[in-house]
Amino acid sequence: MVSTLAGIRFPLLPSAYNNSNNSASLHSSFNGDRRTSSLSLFLTNSSFSRKIFAGKPSYDSDSSLTVAASKKVLVSDSQSDGSSSVTEQLEAPGTVSEDPQVLEDVDNVAMEDDKKVEDEAKKSNVPSLDAGNVDGTEARGEETPHPLDGTVSTAKKNATQKSIPPPGNGKKIYEIDPLLVGFRDHLDYRYGQYKRLREEIDKYEGGLEVFSRGYEKFGFTRSAEGITYREWAPGAKSASLIGDFNNWNTNADVMSQNEFGVWEIFLPNNADGSPAIPHGSRVKIRMDTPSGIKDSIPAWIKFSVQAPGEIPYNGIYYDPPEEEKYVFQHSQPKRPKSLRIYEAHVGMSSTEPKINTYAEFRDDVLPRIKRLGYNAVQLMAIQEHSYYASFGYHVTNFFAPSSRCGTPDDLKSLIDKAHELGILVLMDIVHSHASNNVLDGLNMFDGTNSHYFHSGSRGYHWMWDSRLFNYGSWEVLRYLLSNARWWLEEYKFDGFRFDGVTSMMYTHHGLQVAFTGNYNEYFGLATDVDAVTYLMLVNDLIHGLYPEAVTIGEDVSGMPTFCVSVQDGGVGFDYRLHMAIADKWIELLQKMDEEWQMGDIVHTLTNRRWREKCVAYAESHDQALVGDKTIAFWLMDKVI
Repeated sequence: MVSTLAGIRFPLLPSAYNNSNNSASLHSSFNGDRRTSSLSLFLTNSSFSRKIFAGKPSYDSDSSLTVAASKKVLVSDSQSDGSSSVTEQLEAPGTVSEDPQVLEDVDNVAMEDDKKVEDEAKKSNVPSLDAGNVDGTEARGEETPHPLDGTVSTAKKNATQKSIPPPGNGKKIYEIDPLLVGFRDHLDYRYGQYKRLREEIDKYEGGLEVFSRGYEKFGFTRSAEGITYREWAPGAKSASLIGDFNNWNTNADVMSQNEFGVWEIFLPNNADGSPAIPHGSRVKIRMDTPSGIKDSIPAWIKFSVQAPGEIPYNGIYYDPPEEEKYVFQHSQPKRPKSLRIYEAHVGMSSTEPKINTYAEFRDDVLPRIKRLGYNAVQLMAIQEHSYYASFGYHVTNFFAPSSRCGTPDDLKSLIDKAHELGILVLMDIVHSHASNNVLDGLNMFDGTNSHYFHSGSRGYHWMWDSRLFNYGSWEVLRYLLSNARWWLEEYKFDGFRFDGVTSMMYTHHGLQVAFTGNYNEYFGLATDVDAVTYLMLVNDLIHGLYPEAVTIGEDVSGMPTFCVSVQDGGVGFDYRLHMAIADKWIELLQKMDEEWQMGDIVHTLTNRRWREKCVAYAESHDQALVGDKTIAFWLMDKVI
């Protein structure tokens, strides 16, 4: 028996879990603190428009290589205790070239020599420091055949394919900052790793543009003949696709595995031409793993919900009829020279004590943001996270928008409305770590500890109780690069604020480390070269395919070259998130006025690297919610 709510089908008997012997213990760390009311709230919206990306396979899946070398780490949200040290470590060789502005919420600091840098870049035929100036051009080259490749429309390939410029020589960083010459061995090795990866991706995957379209091959893809489901799970001994469509019968749709550890099944259309899996039905993959039988939400799932009265989430096969798919009406705004960003959490944006929806944010909050003079909104907690108290930073389903606030099409409608208002929409993306939730997320997905993550202590963040990606894994690179592209391509986000980048770049995660600005702190054995190389690749991808896209990196360490283009040898971000300024306001408000020191304030406002753009918040969620309170409450709350 099946109950249907707002297009989502829920069997009354949750039979998907009765074979998991240790599911209760695996999920116990969440203490049942799931918001079961969130789904019912979501289901009360009666006017859902729907759209799904119908993937067309066109793309390799070679997982035989392992990307080399060094250490790797990641992290969720930045710590306020670590960010306070940023005021001491951002001093640069040279003079400060900009006069920062601090608005009500946030502003970026424009650089005086932007024009000069752009002119120099044009002369030398390399991109300027304002990354995102690389043109995306059409490419019509032939793809390398691969065992996973199916018959694909050449017209479709040619229509969607774009090109990413080849790597540069990576030497300009030494002109920008002569102090880096003393660390040339490390930096040249780093750039060599990046170039090697680009070459191997070109050789085995047909290029970075093709490699980053993993969502067209993995997960659920639909063709005229039926539905194909693929999943990389090399640790599994057997696998079956189960769900509402086959009454959760383990033996109904058994999958086959290839030599790369990829499981696959094809479900032909029904006799009447309808898809074998109805839109809105629940799906999972059941695997016999080294840790026992377990049911997992597909890693590439595009939508995931929590049924009323249940704790675990379920993957949803989201493929609405053509006439119900949301169609974008408005073009994306051009990137402004000066960003004025309004930071927002959709679920917390209501004036009422409830979880707000994408539709309500679109109709009620976006007009207010526009009236206040902002030209960008940064949305947090978009990627699905089972544990609501994690504030969106313990992601379980990386390709799925949070179902608490509505459907994927509701989110698209929100973004489209923002574009109509001339507002950029930036996503707070989490690639620094993942939830340790075994039932709903990637942790122990195929029953092994080292599937998407490092094994042992290196794969666990002790402070945030989360798992750390292995950026040296070929399939992890495919997954994360495709994830970044998915949000830009499918939802038309205008860029990202990458969370927890400091944790990614160092094996110590920046914890209990006071960065002083000594370059030995940035280029040594504590640096995770694999992670930095991934950041170079993702910035290369974003700025190559989407020249107007914005990337902001949350780094509190002061890593040199952070905002230098990848072709010039840098990490490639457009902006560094300058958290020290927001921390400084909170610090000052805890003191009496006569204790304020103007020299200290000026130093904090101007302390950044030469030619580096920064995003400077007056306050952000890190200060207002992480063990503190908003500036408003500091001003009107009780006297200390």
